[in-house]
Amino acid sequence: MAELDERSWADALGMYARRLTIAKVTRREHGDWVLDLHTLMRGDTPDARGWHVNDAFAEEFERLDDPFYPFVRLPEDPEKAEALKSRLYEIPRSSAKKFLVALSTLWLNVEKHPDFEERRAGLEEKADIILSRFPEGSRFYANTGRDSKHRDYYKRISGCSGVSSYDWDLGLVLVSETEVGMVWSFDPK
Repeated sequence: MAELDERSWADALGMYARRLTIAKVTRREHGDWVLDLHTLMRGDTPDARGWHVNDAFAEEFERLDDPFYPFVRLPEDPEKAEALKSRLYEIPRSSAKKFLVALSTLWLNVEKHPDFEERRAGLEEKADIILSRFPEGSRFYANTGRDSKHRDYYKRISGCSGVSSYDWDLGLVLVSETEVGMVWSFDPK
């Protein structure tokens, strides 16, 4: 695996370039990470280290009126932030790796992705680079339902708790002591 640096990070995020995906990281400023996630959902939030951000919506006109687009604006009030947190379920690091790969695939479905087995090792290496920014002890959350912890993300994902204006959005939140990241992919169906 390549060592984590600005260049390897940008290369890893490149696996989301063909999808409607937002992938970025912000500094952890709050005891409750969900408040940092809310900040991260703003389109103008820069990367905590000044590194590359993948934002498929960066030039969208909708952002002029709503900096949170395509996300539904969720409350930043600590008591109301639970509405966002209640849509996310903790998953193990091994599942987070597979989910990062699944979020890069066409139709957000590994089973339908052409040539997946040939590309698998390269995609998993990029997922490892992303995860390396979040050291052991970090936590990962998915919006794929109560069974998220036991889900095989290389199988079809049949449900989600969406937080966007799209019919279908799948997201992973990555939380360390110092940073909060997200990789969120959208299907405009």
